[in-house]
Amino acid sequence: MHYKISSVDDLSQVAQDIVELTKKVKIVAFFGPMGAGKTTLIKKICHLFGVKDEVNSPTFALVNEYKDADSKPIYHFDFYRIKKLEEVFDIGYEDYFYSGHICLLEWPQMIENLMPDEFVKVEIALGEKETERLIDIDIKN
Repeated sequence: MHYKISSVDDLSQVAQDIVELTKKVKIVAFFGPMGAGKTTLIKKICHLFGVKDEVNSPTFALVNEYKDADSKPIYHFDFYRIKKLEEVFDIGYEDYFYSGHICLLEWPQMIENLMPDEFVKVEIALGEKETERLIDIDIKN
């Protein structure tokens, strides 16, 4: 799926399409440069799942847990500050990734060797205009 959006308001359809994909694949990996809108898109996705908590990037905690409308957990990771993979092992990443619950990953390239075989890959690129984003979504397996 390919999208060219011109504002944050245009993210609703992208978020809805990602939510649909999570019915099949629970791990969603967000790639893109700093300031591309990864966290903003994750906020939209969480809103669609009925998350009432404030959704923020877990930069220092590595993982935040939210509850969806059915009180099921949604895990939000930010691997930007990872210095070594042992940090990811220390938080028990496998317990999250293979829990059967939705995991939303920012900066997954930092843990490339630990990624599951199948995941939704969301690539966000900056467009020509300041608010324009090019988004590609694909299931990797």
